[in-house]
Amino acid sequence: MDDQQRDFIMFPSHAVGLMPQEERLGLPGKSCKLSIGIPRETTSLENRISLVPEAVNLLIEAGHKVLVENNAGAAAHFSNNQYSDAGAEIAYDTSVVFQSDVVIKVAPATTAEIEMMKGKQVLFSSLNLAGLTDVYFRQLSSKRVTAFAYEYMKDRDGNFPVIRAMSEIAGNTSILIAAEYLSHPDYGRGLMFGGLSGISPTEVVILGAGTVGEFAARAAMGMGAMVKVFDNSVYRLRRLQNNLGTRVFTSVLQPKPLTEALRTADVAIGAIRSQAGLSPVCITESMVQQMRAGAIIIDVSIDQGGCFETSIITDHKNPVFEKFGVTHYCVPNIASKVPRTASRALSNLLAPIILKIGEEGGINNILRTDSGVRNGVYLYNGISTNRYISEFFHLPHKDIELLIAAFH
Repeated sequence: MDDQQRDFIMFPSHAVGLMPQEERLGLPGKSCKLSIGIPRETTSLENRISLVPEAVNLLIEAGHKVLVENNAGAAAHFSNNQYSDAGAEIAYDTSVVFQSDVVIKVAPATTAEIEMMKGKQVLFSSLNLAGLTDVYFRQLSSKRVTAFAYEYMKDRDGNFPVIRAMSEIAGNTSILIAAEYLSHPDYGRGLMFGGLSGISPTEVVILGAGTVGEFAARAAMGMGAMVKVFDNSVYRLRRLQNNLGTRVFTSVLQPKPLTEALRTADVAIGAIRSQAGLSPVCITESMVQQMRAGAIIIDVSIDQGGCFETSIITDHKNPVFEKFGVTHYCVPNIASKVPRTASRALSNLLAPIILKIGEEGGINNILRTDSGVRNGVYLYNGISTNRYISEFFHLPHKDIELLIAAFH
């Protein structure tokens, strides 16, 4: 046996090519400068803006160009001067904003806005599927846009940070709205929300033990109200009690205890979300009829159709209506009721992502390295990458990882 044969037997990895090789390290991508457009929201239900002046200043300092449409931040109480002082350019022509490399909105783009896009751009926005048709997606596809939905983006822990932030705001705000109308001489019962010594506390029924329900319960209890929480998941009810750090009445969604709780409730908060797109109707018309005159219903789930049978969508200009003597507040997107706070929360989450896109050298590089951001993509170069959206709107579907490799 010669030396070569001996080496082959002692080190068989020679035969299959498994000997240690030099590691091939990926070189960091060259950073790029972006032109970023922030248009003014045109829907009456949207008062937020995607990036606040402080976040714009961070992008300007990093060498990016930011165009803000005239009065884009007015509804959230951010002036043109604040944006120009931060380094942004104020655009008086809407079409110029939509020519930017990256367009950042809050509400989904309208048909007219998509028409103004030059194509092969990046679009960040929310994605309210209930209000969209296949035309929206086909129009973006024709422009070969890469589109992100805030609702689908994840953080490192696998959570949905934008949904979490907006849900926290919606939960807190729903109680503030309920307190406002409960004391109203026309719509409420002239009651102060909470309680005083010698006076029975306000009774609040909350449907749903998710983030909205948790923060609504926290705010209501902080004001001295007596809270009852209903949910179909015992796990979520247990988690809510642990997060609140105190015992609170909880029950699964059963008609009899729910009806009894509603009879004496001053406020009912609907906070049930569905993964299927439409919230289940948990409160029937007959249940609402048995509620006290002057009671308040805040249906936060109205974005998904509502969980009260009597709910009808309203807007910020005419937010309430009365049925069976009960005041209903059914405005979608309750976070927009406090646009300045909600804009700051959204901006805190978006600004680091935009900065990272520039640092990584473009959208393709960050999509390869950040699975959480990649999860937010529903169109890549005009091709649908979200299986649920593709099936719902009958669109052709492709795997995003294959597309990233193909377009690189």
